Amino acid sequence: MNTLICRTCGCSLVRLGISPAATTMHEHQGEHYPFCCTACAEVFRTDPERYLVETSDLIVCPTCLAEKPIESAVTMTIDGQEVHLCRCPYCVEVFKKNPEFYIQRLEGIIPNDGVLDHEGCCVRP
Repeated sequence: MNTLICRTCGCSLVRLGISPAATTMHEHQGEHYPFCCTACAEVFRTDPERYLVETSDLIVCPTCLAEKPIESAVTMTIDGQEVHLCRCPYCVEVFKKNPEFYIQRLEGIIPNDGVLDHEGCCVRP
């Protein structure tokens, strides 16, 4: 599943309300990585391998949009696709009622206002 996570701070861009079109992108070794803001992209450039390792095992629960290490997740298979959820029984229950919605929201197909209700950096003046 294509989950947008800032590779510097580890935040879910969907949770922050940053659409795929509004992400700051940076290319490293042929891969394009999304960031929540230009400052995170600049920090990433200082030591990309460090940040890739630090964020490599993060998942985002499609229901509550919380970031978790994959070892703290429940894995389900939906239409042949692995989906990782936090361990909250409520999140699993709600997800099962409408998995397509939650998957599409997590992938940025369905817009999400986010916890900060704005497009852009997670730090607001």
